[in-house]
Amino acid sequence: MFSAIKGQPKQVWITAFAAVIAFMGIGLVDPILLSIAEGLNATPSQVTLLFSSYLGIQVLAMLVTSASSARFGAKRTVLVGLTLIVLATLACGFAGSIEQLIGLRAVWGLGNAFFIATALSVIVGAATGGQAGAILLYEAALGLGLAVGPLLGAVLGDISWRGPFFGTAALMAIALVLCAAFLKRDADERRPRVRISDPLRALRHRGLLRVSIGSAFYTAAFFTVLAWPPFVLEWGAIAIGFVFFGWGACVAVAGVVLAPRLAARLGEVNATVVSVLAYAVLMLVMLVPAKPVLVVAIVASGLVSGLLNTLFTGTAMSISEAPRPVASAGYNFCRWLGGAAAATLVGHIAEWLHYDHAPFLVAAVLCALAGGVLAAGRRSPKPTVAVENV
Repeated sequence: MFSAIKGQPKQVWITAFAAVIAFMGIGLVDPILLSIAEGLNATPSQVTLLFSSYLGIQVLAMLVTSASSARFGAKRTVLVGLTLIVLATLACGFAGSIEQLIGLRAVWGLGNAFFIATALSVIVGAATGGQAGAILLYEAALGLGLAVGPLLGAVLGDISWRGPFFGTAALMAIALVLCAAFLKRDADERRPRVRISDPLRALRHRGLLRVSIGSAFYTAAFFTVLAWPPFVLEWGAIAIGFVFFGWGACVAVAGVVLAPRLAARLGEVNATVVSVLAYAVLMLVMLVPAKPVLVVAIVASGLVSGLLNTLFTGTAMSISEAPRPVASAGYNFCRWLGGAAAATLVGHIAEWLHYDHAPFLVAAVLCALAGGVLAAGRRSPKPTVAVENV
């Protein structure tokens, strides 16, 4: 499996490096949520909107990424996305209110939308050894970014909650320079026209729609784990950062090492169903009112998340005949929509039910629904999915 990701072209590695930094932005604010709440006099529900605005704008923008890439070229689209991220992260460090920070996170999400979906198609299109190694590399970047983000947020956030934003801006600027210098220039050729509605049209394919809906339910649970535990644990930035560093490291290892083996043993659909139901079980474990149990469950959930991220992405990129950028945009639209909804509602669910652990129960139900949606399609002809042969 490691042979599938080594020996890749320079532009694949540079795009993957930029992806690591982009994904760092997802978990960057995790260790500093309490610090932001204290520094800006914000409530937990307001602070979790930092995820909602980021993901909500990202979801809507996903619908135009494939059209932008088709019209202007992949490199130009990637550079626009990275530029927006640099400007937004830098401005976040100077925010004077929670409202300003929420708005700037929305701009950050817009940049991420242009970058993430395009980066996946760039890596898949340029990688040697087929789609399998490319997807593993992309998911490894996701896991590494999720691991480093909370750690960077913890170290810099222990000084000031503004520090992580300045640090990310600097790293993203490096990625922007590298991509501008080394990504292959967009060819001046006539590209197939892609409409903004094409990603939604791609979801007419039953298999892709089923995978996308299942991923949306799972991603909602994923962001429940990412956004809510800091308010339950009530620990400092360093402690929270190390918990989620362990979680992110598990995401990376499981996505690259364990997912292909599980898919080869059980089959793509069965592996995904088993994994998402295991995630539901871990959500139920998080209902136990003991902080050590919650920490163990968080880290263990990283292993299952690594499996699911790779399995879902591999299936989505292979199951339909839609062009890769279009399928990626449609799939990511649904995937991150689930995350945006969870980040918006997670704090309110705890308030409505007067129980701090209630969001984990909702997450368990959503994972069970994801398993049901995927299991319903097992009688359909099974596609040949890249990760099965890694």
